[in-house]
Amino acid sequence: MDKNVRPDSMVRITTKELADAFIEKQIAELKAQIGNGKVLLALSGGVDSSVVAALLIRAVGKQLVCVHVNHGLMRKGESEQVIEVFEKQLGANLIYIDATDRFLDKLAGVSDPERKRKIIGAEFIEVFSEEAEKLSGIKFLGQGTIYPDILESDGVKAHHNVGGLPERYNFELVEPVKLLFKDEVRVVGKALGLPDSMVYRQPFPGPGLGVRCLGAITRDRLAALREADAILREEFDKCGLAQKVWQYFIAVPDFKSTGVKDGKRYEGWPAIIRAINTKDAMTASIEEVPYPVLKKITSRILNEVQGINRVLFDLSPKPVATIEWE
Repeated sequence: MDKNVRPDSMVRITTKELADAFIEKQIAELKAQIGNGKVLLALSGGVDSSVVAALLIRAVGKQLVCVHVNHGLMRKGESEQVIEVFEKQLGANLIYIDATDRFLDKLAGVSDPERKRKIIGAEFIEVFSEEAEKLSGIKFLGQGTIYPDILESDGVKAHHNVGGLPERYNFELVEPVKLLFKDEVRVVGKALGLPDSMVYRQPFPGPGLGVRCLGAITRDRLAALREADAILREEFDKCGLAQKVWQYFIAVPDFKSTGVKDGKRYEGWPAIIRAINTKDAMTASIEEVPYPVLKKITSRILNEVQGINRVLFDLSPKPVATIEWE
């Protein structure tokens, strides 16, 4: 039977009991596959890679080497959470690389969205490859491939998380959640004891805030975007919208408008709120956000974030608008 096809008999994981049974089975299979070998894993902090990391830590402990690359385009507090959860709480063998300057220097002056994505992807592979070169005895590459990835690629999903890693490494893939759907991965994550903020983390594009800091990325605008996005997430958490909305974020475009601050002219960027619901990401509807909540978010962003002088709410469904701006 094809190992990349989910059997019809496989029960959907919806409870802790089913998740515990899955974890037990996976740990046995991982031990059998890996033996006393070493596994390398790119740990982004997203739910898929985090669940794979937690499973591998249970199965092979320090034989797992996690590499977290901070490309400077993470949301506020995300890299810190990876270090806290995996290094401090789970005792993972974690290599943390702050590559912010490398990425932002390469992105300086680049406004085309496709070029930005390619630069971020290529630089990630470069940084990850450099770390792989320093390590000896690595035989396996852990990946957070999930079943929709396989379905989307007709069963061929090579290096899902580390797309394009040089073939010379010849790693054997370790993909313990490749037959699970996203909702099942979350149930398994909860059963493994990962924090809710990680398990229920909303989808986040690979290039991170790079595709939400619209146009050519500048450090000051990126900092403003990160702070405004953190306020939006905090307020959605407080009012219960975080559980109801599939994806919500801020985009900050590369133009300024005139404002007034402390009685003086004040030029600043607009912060655009996007809050959408979708079942398959092919179409998306706009979530109704209560006006008092929008008012509070607006007030906080305008008062707390340097460089932002307007807050806008994006009312455009998909189609015609895409989910991300870039």
